[in-house]
Amino acid sequence: MKPRDNPDTPLKGDNRGSQAETHLSRARIPVDLLQLGMRIVMLDRPWTDVPVLFQDFTLSTAEEARVLRQYCSWVVVEDTEERLTPVLAHIPLLKQKTALPLSETKTIEQELPRAKKTWSRTLTFVDRLTTNIIKNNALELDEARTLIKSCVDSVKANASAMLWMARIKNRDTYTAEHCLRVAVYAITFARFLGMPDEDLETAGMCGLLHDLGKLKIPGNILNKPGRLTPEEFAIMREHTTHGYNLLKQDKNLTEIVRDVTLHHHERIDGKGYPSGLPENQISRFARLISIVDTYDAITSDRCYKNGNSPSDAVRILFQCRGTQFDTDMVEAFIRMIGLYPPGSLVELNTGEIALVISSHPGRKLKPRVEIILDANKHPITPYILDLATETTEDALHREINSPLPDGAYGIELKDRVQQLSNDRKNSAVNL
Repeated sequence: MKPRDNPDTPLKGDNRGSQAETHLSRARIPVDLLQLGMRIVMLDRPWTDVPVLFQDFTLSTAEEARVLRQYCSWVVVEDTEERLTPVLAHIPLLKQKTALPLSETKTIEQELPRAKKTWSRTLTFVDRLTTNIIKNNALELDEARTLIKSCVDSVKANASAMLWMARIKNRDTYTAEHCLRVAVYAITFARFLGMPDEDLETAGMCGLLHDLGKLKIPGNILNKPGRLTPEEFAIMREHTTHGYNLLKQDKNLTEIVRDVTLHHHERIDGKGYPSGLPENQISRFARLISIVDTYDAITSDRCYKNGNSPSDAVRILFQCRGTQFDTDMVEAFIRMIGLYPPGSLVELNTGEIALVISSHPGRKLKPRVEIILDANKHPITPYILDLATETTEDALHREINSPLPDGAYGIELKDRVQQLSNDRKNSAVNL
């Protein structure tokens, strides 16, 4: 049954012959609003592409709901008008969520020490995991689940702390850091979209493991500075299949993680690989990972080239929406990450130098910043300023003049992270 043009309008269900079913209605709803007891009558993709046992079934377990959230963006459900009415009323609120900043329970100064420790522990694990893969040792992922949960806890407290860590990059350890950065971006983006906590952990696992198959690609192809030949590109494309086969070793791994590893290079226009899937066969999580994977790849330094700016990455993602990437997801990701992502170094129109603390989805050019150098480029006691709260009547009316590379004027993000972590540690000792 094809939904009406307005997806938020209930569709009257057929009478099923009993008095109890005469008031059933149908509606297309986002998967994040599913409730147990709803009858699932249609998916946004073929039933055979989603690992559920039956077609047209009543949602009876949390596991069934979780699977639908991983693979689908919306479903058509059948339920009583009494139960559907509050769900439909919540749809505008769900959409408005991506117009608001992520909530925080800690300041970035409070959360940075934990974020730094979690980042270090997870990176050590990824290094060990990649070494084992190269040596053809058995794949052990039990620790990954615990570490990803720690990443989720940190992102929930203050996402900017982990995003700061993701801005500190070493071109010589690209593969390991890339996997961890994609995990952090995936967790943060999933939370921005309003997904429940268990989905944040799954998104993090998808990001952490999505590119492991590249470790099976010859180094002369993986790190080639120039354009790949058709033969080399065919070998490079095999990394998705290599990764999928690697993850088969862990029988406890959620199936969606393997799906994302295999399909994160599929495209909305059907021109992706390895299967050339049409839009309605690409899972929701594969669409999510493809965006954050591409963003990090564009902005990261490699052994053979420097990364592009965040604004370049955002422009490329925007240009490729609807062909390579899911349009709604790209636009939501751009609102989340902003033109000046957390951890960016910027110069204000006053000449002052600042680090971006966090961005606002509705004010991409006016993030919260920490001013570190005065107009004469002299160090000052850092203080935080929300550029969005300044008005034209303010004496200085600060705005961002231009982004700066990390290290400009002697300001390096890793040094500021270390300083804030030490300050927090010393403060705790003195209590």
